[in-house]
Amino acid sequence: MQTETSAALKSDTDILSEVRNLIEEIIGQSVDMNDEEISLETSFSRDLEMESIEFVVLSEKLQQSFGSDLDFASWLASKELGEIINLKVSDIVGFVKQCQA
Repeated sequence: MQTETSAALKSDTDILSEVRNLIEEIIGQSVDMNDEEISLETSFSRDLEMESIEFVVLSEKLQQSFGSDLDFASWLASKELGEIINLKVSDIVGFVKQCQA
């Protein structure tokens, strides 16, 4: 899969599209979302049922797609347990956007 450079991924829509693609690569067809598309409001725990190892893979893929300066693992480690449980795709998109600023 060819990825775009972080310079080209400035809009929230572009970031969401790339994050959505990465999530779909990781979880594949293992989660039934009733044919709903992954959106900004999609919950990692409730909707996608992602496990901790999948977050490790997501961290690696985010760095590959958006650049090595994006330290998702440290950002995630700074969160409280409740924040991690309630993490949504919009949180990841916001984090990527902030790292590109």
